[in-house]
Amino acid sequence: MFSWSYIQQVLPSFEQALWLTLKISAVGIGAAILIGALCSVVIFYRIAVFSQIAKGYVAFFRNTPLLLHLFFIYYGLPRALNITLSFETTALLGLSLLGGAYMAEAFRSGIEAVAKSQFESGQAIGLNRWQMVRYIILPQAISYCVPALGANCIFLFKETSVFTAIAGTDVTTIAINFINNGGPTNDNLLLLVLSYLVVIVPFIFILSYVEKRVRRAEFGN
Repeated sequence: MFSWSYIQQVLPSFEQALWLTLKISAVGIGAAILIGALCSVVIFYRIAVFSQIAKGYVAFFRNTPLLLHLFFIYYGLPRALNITLSFETTALLGLSLLGGAYMAEAFRSGIEAVAKSQFESGQAIGLNRWQMVRYIILPQAISYCVPALGANCIFLFKETSVFTAIAGTDVTTIAINFINNGGPTNDNLLLLVLSYLVVIVPFIFILSYVEKRVRRAEFGN
């Protein structure tokens, strides 16, 4: 059913590709969280023109596929603006922009869950707008939106499979290349599935632990 000798032969290539996929995912998700937090605060405070720009950004990237973004960045920019980006840069940029839109919605739901009395208390002690964001709004909002943030992280990691569209060296592309070059399909698909599971399954347990911890801290249980 499976050729273990073949699996041992291609395993180093899968490990290398998985590390690259993890690196792009980690940096992209980190950037997405920062973008999402910034957009959610701008939208919440309705900051002049910036709130409209943020809303347009969130609406556009939430309603268009990552594949379209990658095609435009990787194939469109060189022709339109003579800007050529590497596979890693394109993948990172596409994942960050897509993820930022989803993270913004997650943070927005968390901010809306913060009690109004918390805002009134912050104003009463003389905190300015950004001090309230730093010390009151975001810490509590994060505790509410941990499940949504975690789900978005898993979603973004799985979206890395779309990188095959720009012929990269991620784990999905490596598996497809081996299959196209005559490698056994079952063996390569097994390694591909295990590559994703070995990341996602531990992350689910970590997310569950973090969620319980923030809830205990919030309600004092």
